[in-house]
Amino acid sequence: MIRTAIVVFILAAAAVALMALTREAGEAQLTWLGWQVRMTAATAVLLVIFTALGATLLWRLAIWLLEIPRRAELARIERRRKEAGEALARGFLAAAAGDGGEARRLALKAGELADDSPALVRILTAQAAEAAGDGPAAKAAYGAMVAFPEMRLAGHKGLMTTALAEGDKTGALRHAEAAYGLARTARWAWRAVLEARLEAGDWAGALELVKSALERKIVSPIVADRARAALLAASAASLEGGDERARRQASDYAAQSAKLAPDFAPGAVMAARLSGETRAARATGFIEAAWKQKPHPALWLAYRDLKTTETPRERARRLAALAALNPADRESRILMVEQALIAGEIGAARAAAAELEAEPLTARLAGLLARAANAAGAVDEARAWMARGAAAPPEADWSDLDPEGQAFAYEPGDWARLVSTYAETGELIHPRLERRERAMSDLPELPVSYVESAPFLAAAGATALPIPDDPGIDGVYEGVPDESPPSDPTPKLPAKTPMGRRRLASAPRPAK
Repeated sequence: MIRTAIVVFILAAAAVALMALTREAGEAQLTWLGWQVRMTAATAVLLVIFTALGATLLWRLAIWLLEIPRRAELARIERRRKEAGEALARGFLAAAAGDGGEARRLALKAGELADDSPALVRILTAQAAEAAGDGPAAKAAYGAMVAFPEMRLAGHKGLMTTALAEGDKTGALRHAEAAYGLARTARWAWRAVLEARLEAGDWAGALELVKSALERKIVSPIVADRARAALLAASAASLEGGDERARRQASDYAAQSAKLAPDFAPGAVMAARLSGETRAARATGFIEAAWKQKPHPALWLAYRDLKTTETPRERARRLAALAALNPADRESRILMVEQALIAGEIGAARAAAAELEAEPLTARLAGLLARAANAAGAVDEARAWMARGAAAPPEADWSDLDPEGQAFAYEPGDWARLVSTYAETGELIHPRLERRERAMSDLPELPVSYVESAPFLAAAGATALPIPDDPGIDGVYEGVPDESPPSDPTPKLPAKTPMGRRRLASAPRPAK
């Protein structure tokens, strides 16, 4: 309206200015029903303009008065919409906070006010019932949502959640599969179906599911490749103990796993093991490719056992070549100590072991350093490492080696967990360590014959204390005063015994 008035005034000013410039006022005459009006042209123009402006104002006023009821209704609707939005927001916050009673009250209020948001009201009603612990009400609310196309996916997710809460895994799987069929990008539905197939040990079905997830772009290619590698390794493990045909299939699965994810140690070890001695070159390639990506102790142990007719020096040279593929890795530096011990190169073993002393100490590392020291004749230092290793933590990767079986001898449930963890993070799980199952020995068996104890205690960081000698015939340690009060008040020093009779306090005593 303001813009219209401005335009009218501009037109009027332009007309008056034009007449003033021409210095001709002009004349206008109007005859109507016998009436005759004469005026200047400028006056007529201004009269017409202002008459039009007045008529416009009157028309707008009439429209405004007529629209008063409609504006009142719109204001009421807007007020209800704001109240409904506030009730929904507060209701969702209450449901998230676990206040089921308040969430239900606000859901009822929102249902009375939010005429244009029935979907949000139904979702709030279901979540409020869940927060209140009313399973049947939540199930009914989600079931009602399934009837509406725009809410069907949310309804299936809610029904899956309630089914899991009730322990109905079959019903939960049914709703997850229905949701996965509805939405191409429903990652939660894909994850639920995948976990169900993993739990059932359906490796083939899980592989198909991962393939479809990659096609739908639910997962990235990296995650899909890792998941497929782990699933193929699980398939190979399930077939390895079968007949010849099953073993050939297991070998193919393991080879595919090693090619998809070279850093996946279980797949590489299994592929090498199933290749057999007839295809040693192929097995060697699997392990070397895995070692370049991510060394694991099971890899070099499998690599060591690929050939059984070589001399220790030949074996050591092969292991040194494997370590050289990834020399900066901690496992490669450990392998350099191992191969030097196998070759009998004590100096090289000691030098390689010295480089590991700055690493965080584990039981396995302490045992390796003890073996290197013992091979060099430093038995006291070896015992010091043994003492430290007894309190050191175990290595997770080392726990994957079963001393009475094969590496990565997982149960089906372990494989299911491994697929999920490795696909998402690229890290291995260590179920044997979690279950505290017996692993390969970390600390070596050392001779128990006596050597001087002072260097041993110094290496262990302890204070040197006198070590009692062997018990004598009467059962009293030689060189230790008898418990009876001495006749001579002057204390006697312990008598030295020949070196051959002294021993460490931790050594077993001879039976009487």
